[in-house]
Amino acid sequence: MSSKNLIHFGPFEVTDQVFYNTPLCYALVNIKPILPGHVLVIPHRPAKRLTDLKPDEVTDLFTTVQKVQRMLAREYFGGGSTVGKVEDGSFNITVQDGKWAGQTVAHLHCHIIPRTKDSTEGDEIYDRLQTEEGNVGGGLWDRSRPVQEGIFPRIEDEHRKPRSPEEMRKEADFFREQMALVDKEV
Repeated sequence: MSSKNLIHFGPFEVTDQVFYNTPLCYALVNIKPILPGHVLVIPHRPAKRLTDLKPDEVTDLFTTVQKVQRMLAREYFGGGSTVGKVEDGSFNITVQDGKWAGQTVAHLHCHIIPRTKDSTEGDEIYDRLQTEEGNVGGGLWDRSRPVQEGIFPRIEDEHRKPRSPEEMRKEADFFREQMALVDKEV
């Protein structure tokens, strides 16, 4: 792949993890998902804060969030051979806007986390995003990890390990196929 086709999330090349692409943003699988289906939507232009985005970028970002929600609902809110719908579950949609909000990659990104009716976790999901579990940048760094800042203490979670590039590529391939189905519906 030529270098102009590479996609970066902050300093990290994430091309193989991307499952959906628009002219202004992209969606990728998360290296350390908090729950199954936890993905990110990110503007192509490396803006640090939501207020740094231009109006067309904001529109594209949140239109893409809606499309990704529909795709995730199909996968996570159905049962057996039934295709799920958005109203069959719920989502946490979060932007950690700045380092004191827990952002560890200084490139704006929106977390989308599907929640099923069987979910017993409530607002604790936000606590998990503010701790080591939500340290996306930490999962991407090879040698030195950014320190998670914010109001919650840093917590090492020995049970959640970064996924391999192959695991993430496989999930991205699957979600790419699912997004094609959602695009046909819209």
